[in-house]
Amino acid sequence: MNSTLVFFTIFCFTSISICLADNDNVWDACPTDTATKETVFINGFPCKKPSSIAAADFKTSNLKQAGDTDNFIRSSVNIVTAADFPGLNTLGLSIARTDLDLDGMVMPHSHPRATELFFLRKGIVLAGFIDTNNTLFQSLIKEGDVFLFPKGMLHFCLNAGYEPAIAFSVMSSQNPGVVSISGAIFETDRELIDRMTRRLISVGATNMANFSRIHIQ
Repeated sequence: MNSTLVFFTIFCFTSISICLADNDNVWDACPTDTATKETVFINGFPCKKPSSIAAADFKTSNLKQAGDTDNFIRSSVNIVTAADFPGLNTLGLSIARTDLDLDGMVMPHSHPRATELFFLRKGIVLAGFIDTNNTLFQSLIKEGDVFLFPKGMLHFCLNAGYEPAIAFSVMSSQNPGVVSISGAIFETDRELIDRMTRRLISVGATNMANFSRIHIQ
């Protein structure tokens, strides 16, 4: 076996090992450097200098306040990513708060880059998703329950109780993205979106909530 073949064999095995290795961080943490103007676009955000990292980078109060549910669907979703919470940068996580007023609902949508763990802090909620075989998976969840929305799956939730509901989510991407079905199809017609939303609430959502209440009494 000549030296060229030996080198090529070693190179191949080394390359395979590198490809199979985890893409781990090389620092303990890499909080977003919000003061630096981004001139080079990378898969994430520029990091702060290690010497300037502080405990405040790993704390956020952005989910303390309830969202504004004074709208047609009577709900609010506040997603906090690494752009708003520096400590999340490079960690592959984001967080969210969902507030649902009586009969409130979150319209069907998906997160193309993240799986979502939906933790119900207060209330009773009907949560579900639709897989690629158009199979519906839904469950009535109560305070303390967790429901999982797989990555990229169309999902929704509906307040099925007698009081406002609050939920917190953790998503497996620092920038999960949101694809809204109603927004994608009817983006240029605001009036049509409003009419469709009102129709869903008045006919579908209320009936679903009443059905759920009957079955939990």
